[in-house]
Amino acid sequence: MKKIRWGVLSTAKIAREKFIPAVQKSQFGDVVAIASRSMEKAENTASELGIGRAYGSYEELLDDPEIDAVYNPLPNDMHVPWTIRSMDLGKHVLCEKPIALNARQAEQLLQHAKTKPDILVMEAFMYRFHPQWQMVRSLVDSGSIGHINQVNSLFTYFKDDPSNIRTDPEKGGGGLMDIGCYCVSIARWLFNHEPLRAFGSLRNHPQWHVDILANAILDFGEGRFSSFTCGTQSFPDQYVEIIGNHGRIRVNRPVNVPSDMNCTIDVENENGTEIIEVVASDHYTLQADYFSRSILDQTEVPTPLEDAYNNMKVIEAIFKSAESLRMENIPSGSSH
Repeated sequence: MKKIRWGVLSTAKIAREKFIPAVQKSQFGDVVAIASRSMEKAENTASELGIGRAYGSYEELLDDPEIDAVYNPLPNDMHVPWTIRSMDLGKHVLCEKPIALNARQAEQLLQHAKTKPDILVMEAFMYRFHPQWQMVRSLVDSGSIGHINQVNSLFTYFKDDPSNIRTDPEKGGGGLMDIGCYCVSIARWLFNHEPLRAFGSLRNHPQWHVDILANAILDFGEGRFSSFTCGTQSFPDQYVEIIGNHGRIRVNRPVNVPSDMNCTIDVENENGTEIIEVVASDHYTLQADYFSRSILDQTEVPTPLEDAYNNMKVIEAIFKSAESLRMENIPSGSSH
């Protein structure tokens, strides 16, 4: 069976601990090369994880003709530049979230991708591939809780490390970019609609000048809305609650589910209360296989770049609202 040959840009923790082991378990992909700005790091990681080739620069990896696709887990400010360079050298790209630093950058990537219709690019929102979210999607689509009126979410953790990349505003640091992007994505996906307006309130770290606490409301029109809280110096917790006119669904571990953990979804409607257990699954492996299959079958990716661009427009509106102290409209469509 033909497999996609993956190269990984950087030895980032998410690549070492999540993506690479996940692809190594996948049906349709192999990690054949890894690159770092330090040859020593690249060689050590390749040796530890059983990867055949190590490169001391990203350019060398992209010049390798035997690599089909690239995983880009670089810092946020390097997502668009290195994704474009990868595309220009004929590599398909799975790029970590958030896709860009702002909506303008995301649109630049989207427009560039339109000039290369044979190259696939996707933002790596792995949660959408987990069976628990496929179950939630099925419950919502079947009308088990009626029409969705409200989506509430919480995603927090505690980290107080000034050396962490997430503390650097120039590199797209802060909680809203790191984990708030999930809350925005989940609401948009569940409503299957783009929000019209956003309101945001942020607390910034006094030295780092990035947000450590964000609260936002997204107005989806006709009384439908989403609210969320994300924080990087808060008690660790996460959940998503979906409220319809005939019931409620609660997802208890919506995002970073360990691959060996069963999930539970609480459903309450006019028929009573039910706890649905979903067997453990590695959503990173599923994501890699879906992307690899799209390349092999020459089909569209499950999550198109337009979705990534729209997510960035919402995040940008939240930042703008936090400065203006009022609801901000979210532009529809593209400027091109």
